[in-house]
Amino acid sequence: MAEIETLSSQDAAHGTAAALPPLPADALIIVPVRNTVLFPGLVLPITLGRPKSIAAAQQAVRDQRQVGILLQRDPEVADPAPVDMHRMGTLANIVRYVTAPDGSHHLVCQGEQRFQIVEYLSGWPFFVARVLQIPESEQRGAEIEARFVNLKSQTLEAIQLLPQAPADLLAAVQSIEEPSALADLAVSYMDVKPDEKQEILETVDLIARIDKVSRMLAHRIEVLRLSQEIGRQTKAALDERQREALLREQMAAIQRQLGEGEEGKAAEMAELDKAITDAQMPKEVEEQARKELRRLQRMPEAAGEYGMVRTYLDWLIELPWALPEEKPIDIAQARRVLDEDHYDLDKIKRRIIEFLAVRKLAPQGKAPILCFVGPPGVGKTSLGQSIARAMDRKFVRVSLGGVHDEAEIRGHRRTYIGALPGNIIQAIRKAGSRNCVMMLDEIDKLGSGIHGDPGAALLEVLDPEQNNTFRDNYLAVPFDLSRVVFITTANMLDTVPGPLRDRMEVISLAGYTADEKLEIAHRYLLKRQLEANGLKEGQIEVADDVLREIIQSYTREAGVRNLERQIGQVLRHAAVRIAEGQSGPIRIARDDLVAILGAPRFESETAMRLSVPGVATGLAWTPVGGDILFIEATRVPGSGRLILTGQLGEVMKESAQAALSIVKNRAAALGIDAARFEKSDIHVHVPAGAIPKDGPSAGVAMFMALTSLMTDRTIRSDTAMTGEISLRGLVLPVGGIKEKVVAAHSAGIKRVMLPARNRRDYDDIPEIARREMEFIWLERVEEAVAAALEPKKPAEAPAAAPQLADAEA
Repeated sequence: MAEIETLSSQDAAHGTAAALPPLPADALIIVPVRNTVLFPGLVLPITLGRPKSIAAAQQAVRDQRQVGILLQRDPEVADPAPVDMHRMGTLANIVRYVTAPDGSHHLVCQGEQRFQIVEYLSGWPFFVARVLQIPESEQRGAEIEARFVNLKSQTLEAIQLLPQAPADLLAAVQSIEEPSALADLAVSYMDVKPDEKQEILETVDLIARIDKVSRMLAHRIEVLRLSQEIGRQTKAALDERQREALLREQMAAIQRQLGEGEEGKAAEMAELDKAITDAQMPKEVEEQARKELRRLQRMPEAAGEYGMVRTYLDWLIELPWALPEEKPIDIAQARRVLDEDHYDLDKIKRRIIEFLAVRKLAPQGKAPILCFVGPPGVGKTSLGQSIARAMDRKFVRVSLGGVHDEAEIRGHRRTYIGALPGNIIQAIRKAGSRNCVMMLDEIDKLGSGIHGDPGAALLEVLDPEQNNTFRDNYLAVPFDLSRVVFITTANMLDTVPGPLRDRMEVISLAGYTADEKLEIAHRYLLKRQLEANGLKEGQIEVADDVLREIIQSYTREAGVRNLERQIGQVLRHAAVRIAEGQSGPIRIARDDLVAILGAPRFESETAMRLSVPGVATGLAWTPVGGDILFIEATRVPGSGRLILTGQLGEVMKESAQAALSIVKNRAAALGIDAARFEKSDIHVHVPAGAIPKDGPSAGVAMFMALTSLMTDRTIRSDTAMTGEISLRGLVLPVGGIKEKVVAAHSAGIKRVMLPARNRRDYDDIPEIARREMEFIWLERVEEAVAAALEPKKPAEAPAAAPQLADAEA
């Protein structure tokens, strides 16, 4: 054995952690390696990373034994088994074992002889196997000598073709006298796959081995020759381009000396100068533009910066610096436009008319930034388009969903290759007007990353007090945004930063009721889909009951986007029949929907409201509108624990704890035996367990479910409720009342219990829901008990096991 590094204390401890049985004399420690094949007679460094390999190498160093270097078949296998390794490897002496300062382990091995695995032995924390050593063939003859001479010639030629071959490699090859050693050396230095090297290692017959290596070398020599030829051609092409560039520069210098070739550039500069004058830029901006124009005049066209300056001037010239003459706002026309484009939404329309009236009376005033907040598909984007139509201005939309780079708002500095202005300036240029209506869509989907916070960049854009001097990083001059009418949209306000939300006036758009969706389908969706599918009025008839069935059984959304898709699918079904030659109006009946749209996707929640103790119907708000949810409670024998399931958030869990505490506190008043709490575990579950739920709004429903359970009185199946509760029994106000009531109305609920302090939201509830539903306003939880619980049923015959009846729900 050659020089061995002393094992560190950590390595030694690793190796002596457990007493190992002695290795048999004919056994060999195996070290599996990836992508590396060691040949006899060669020295190879190996990096050890797996604990099993480290332990094997350390044991070999301690016992001063040889190791077997064996290639594993799949390098991706982290913990190979015997079947994952080849059967033939190389017996090697350990020349050096090194533990680096970074904790990595390295092994320098010298190959000695081929071996073949006979069997693997167990009982060691590393691979140990009995092997059959394969001696090298010593036969010589004319046939081998001829192959040896040819192989040496090929090897020398290949080394000379290598771009950075070691200087002493040629001498080493020339000094080799053994054919087997030459074959192993040649293949080890060749750029071939490990599997091909392993194939050579496993070729024991010397003539066959030399022939295989010779064929590989012939292929590599051809590849190296082609590579050299391609390199020479590439260098010649580069030299030719450099020569052409030099000649062009000399030609330009000669033309400048002779006064030729400047006419085209002079005309271009004159055209740019006139464009700067016509753009009516502010004084500061015009000075900057003419300064860049003078730089451009002095700059040769071949200069790398020429195109960058020219692009910058084009942006300055094409921006609408001058304010166009504004047409007077016609309030009556604005009302007509809003009524044509949108059904209902009276409160929103009234606010938009107020907005337009203020703009008409004070054109120079600072208008508020309107922010439309509501679930998808309720018409936020189309409201912005209607405002632009009503004001007779250009409309441009900027999508902010997924924007996470501040430069997308403010632009990149001109020093960067491919720099451009931000989305705001690009939208102004696209609109071609400085007083356009710009919609910043999905402002709640802004991101934030390593490139800055785009929400912070929008603070200046959406502030009427300072956006008259907005500076884009690319332009580097102020641009007046004060005449732009900004409108933003969002699905929810929770993710909009506070300072940004403070600059906007929020207008909420809730979901539509079934009757409103039916009217919208008649007025807008059917016409739009008829045109989109190439149909004409009169070719197809869709009755109201068909549309209502689509609304109730095939869509469940706050808006009407999915409803329009389903109507389009029905019309496409009719279009196929018309295209096939069927004449006359095609009537779609309710019974046809299953064949066209498939089985109904949604069932009425009314069927789920079973009159059993412990079940309460709650109301929830989601980013896509309101929804109803069921609070289910049951009791099992136990020790008084409260079990909560249904993927509830922390706030909702605290509401359940508070509800249970109130029920326990009022047990005597509610007619509940307090001992029942000590004998039972109470399990509260909210179905749809895969959906996360949170918030305090289910407090009243939790309390009623627990009260119903413990008093064995059912809750009225036509009643739903919402509200936060306090430990004093107060019912506190919650948000999303309109969305929740709309969801309850759609589900067939007839009575709704709401916090009394939410009376201010009553006017926001659609009129049809107010007309058809009964509203119960709660100050305290006792009022909910009185309004929702059914009378207790008469006692039934005693059960077979009365001692357990109290513990069953």
